[in-house]
Amino acid sequence: MGNLLSIERWRWRCPCPCPKLPPVPGRLLPRQFYARDALEVARDLLGREIWHGGVGARITEVEAYRYPDDSANHSHLGRTPRNAPMWGPPGHAYVYLCYGIHHLLNFVTNRDGEAAAVLIRSCEPIAGHRAIRRRRGGKEGPVLLTGPGKVGQALGLDTSFCGHPLYRRGGLEVREGSRASEVTIGARIGIAYAEPRHQAAEWRLAIAGSPWVSHANALRELRR
Repeated sequence: MGNLLSIERWRWRCPCPCPKLPPVPGRLLPRQFYARDALEVARDLLGREIWHGGVGARITEVEAYRYPDDSANHSHLGRTPRNAPMWGPPGHAYVYLCYGIHHLLNFVTNRDGEAAAVLIRSCEPIAGHRAIRRRRGGKEGPVLLTGPGKVGQALGLDTSFCGHPLYRRGGLEVREGSRASEVTIGARIGIAYAEPRHQAAEWRLAIAGSPWVSHANALRELRR
């Protein structure tokens, strides 16, 4: 037993690039987690984990699209076949095709009938690195997952995931991870169509100091 324990300690401290055990996913976030204002959910999503088909990614950057007064929100002018998933119930995925190329992942929030969501802008890979690199054309480093289109591609998503429950085991899951302690905020990106006050609203949030964040120089520290 003593020899076996010594071997195990040596393996744990070994500085060579030994294969690492895959991370163990935490508990699923419950449905009620999402049944709050989109901005509140957005803050609490930083540091949580998305899992799909062996790929795991830690959420590092998000944008809130709120209800009822947000002209950048897809549902601002009413219900359509495209934005129907945003109207609830909360805790489901809203995936839409942007520019005919990128599949963007959103989490539906608020109460049933209040169309709001959080866009997942950037993530840090934590599992399934080989699959992520393959889907992202062999790229390396933060460029892998800094941008919402890159996140959707790395996770292997398309619009068939619209309405998928995020709080049930199997398929696309969102798990606890570790909530971020330090946060930066700034204006959302790519919403030139919105009213000036909504363009300026600081409803983009990111983990402070993370390299896995897009346009980080446009963010400022969130003071408590």
